[in-house]
Amino acid sequence: MVRLPYYGGPPFRDAIDTAVLHAAFDQIVGQGRWRPRRDVGTFPVRFPHPDDPGDDGWHVDLSFPGEASNPNETQDFSAWRVNITSRGRALLLLFLFSDVGDDDAPTRIRVGSHLPMARYLAPAGDAGRAHMMLEQMGSDCPVALATGAAGTVYLCHPFLVHAAQKHRGTRPRFLAQPPLHLAEPYRLERSEGDYSPVEVAIRLALGRI
Repeated sequence: MVRLPYYGGPPFRDAIDTAVLHAAFDQIVGQGRWRPRRDVGTFPVRFPHPDDPGDDGWHVDLSFPGEASNPNETQDFSAWRVNITSRGRALLLLFLFSDVGDDDAPTRIRVGSHLPMARYLAPAGDAGRAHMMLEQMGSDCPVALATGAAGTVYLCHPFLVHAAQKHRGTRPRFLAQPPLHLAEPYRLERSEGDYSPVEVAIRLALGRI
């Protein structure tokens, strides 16, 4: 796997800055509650190879630095954290820039794993958790593969447990996985009751619905 950082040229900026995606972000995150992006983040490019990639563990993407982290860290995010309100990340996004079939190292997704993940994060409060071992998190959930034609975009709950896998195909796989950032924090208690679907899912997991 080769990781290519932060492509923000016109073709990539145009890919994320579309009316269709903006409407979806409004629907899932809430109008005015997310920040527009001007790049597509990093590209983990995977190539056909007979060996396991070595980075295929089940995980959620971390979203903010802990007290012991270097906030300018761009390579090693091992000390970063995630908390119950998903500080710093509105959604997990998967942009397919090449056709991705079952053999082309599609991202594995544990469907519904955002619910037990929310319950795991809740006791840690605002501080959140780091250095998480999530091999068993959502292990009873069905697994879906993020396959599709080039141009497909997956919009995922930020607590969704997912993993890479070996590339068994014949062509390189190009995928970008930028975070969608929040313009205001997710809130699990709103007096006006206008919860976003992401907030509703967390509240459902915690038995608040």
